Amino acid sequence: MPLPHFLVIGAPKAGTTALHAALQQHPQLHLSHVKEPKFFLTDGPPPTRGGPGDAPTYREHIWRREDYEALFAGAPPGALLGEATPFYLYDLDAQRRIHALIPHAKLIAVLRDPVERAHSNWTHLWSAGLEPIGDVVRACADERRRVAAGWAHFWHYIGLGRYGEQLAHLYTLFPRDQVLVFRYRDLVDRPADTLDRICGFLGVERGLLTEVPRENVTAHPKEGGRQRLLSATARAARVLPHKLERALNHRLEHLLQRHGNPRRPLTWEQRSALIPHFAEDVELLQRVTGADFSDWLQPRERSGGLVGARPPGQRQSRNGRPKPL
Repeated sequence: MPLPHFLVIGAPKAGTTALHAALQQHPQLHLSHVKEPKFFLTDGPPPTRGGPGDAPTYREHIWRREDYEALFAGAPPGALLGEATPFYLYDLDAQRRIHALIPHAKLIAVLRDPVERAHSNWTHLWSAGLEPIGDVVRACADERRRVAAGWAHFWHYIGLGRYGEQLAHLYTLFPRDQVLVFRYRDLVDRPADTLDRICGFLGVERGLLTEVPRENVTAHPKEGGRQRLLSATARAARVLPHKLERALNHRLEHLLQRHGNPRRPLTWEQRSALIPHFAEDVELLQRVTGADFSDWLQPRERSGGLVGARPPGQRQSRNGRPKPL
């Protein structure tokens, strides 16, 4: 039975859903119709408990090998098979499982400024009514408790962005020529060139993909009594039967998003508070990859554009940056 030739392994909130959709358009590639099957995250059935909203997500895991292989059964002859589960890079056990089953697979990792990634991750869960803490800095401070309590990977706002540790481990298992690492901003700012680079890495025809669709653009619900009521209902819904919980949370997320504003940029103070969580790991990432990521430790990008930050005395613009993928 078929197994994938390549995997998009990370990182969450770094355009992997949009990349999956773009690669699906290539005639020489066949990606699983289920994005994020999560097969390599467990050795058997996934957990049954976790943080708010984790239970229905766990039930969606494709953990039986026959079900996983069935995702690729309808591929055209000769097509390269792939899937995208952005938690594989973060989960070191998943890395080992991948190596044990498909050691010659090619791996694609998209890295986003870890502070911006954490903020986008927090916004995603806050906007779904699942995140109980209304400030990203305080939510990050609660991460150790959440990890100890068994909350799923998507709640690990800091851990998911520690790419130096993750790649250092990955390179003990896979040779570097099987791993493609690039920045999220490359996918956003230079999609055609970046897609050509990916196609060249995979060994399929270049020049056929030129655009990356917009995916997972999240609004920010206005705080207040309505938001608190809908969010509390979403978190309480995890005691309901699976189908009812899923239907209710889908409706609640729609209500939360319907009148939401564009995702709020990070303030200067928030970015300054979060950078220290990643400083040591960014230095490790630079040593591991030989590339310069020092701009992630600064309040501004090298281009001069604001990255969710503003110097004291300057007004913050809501329209200075394109919306994320």
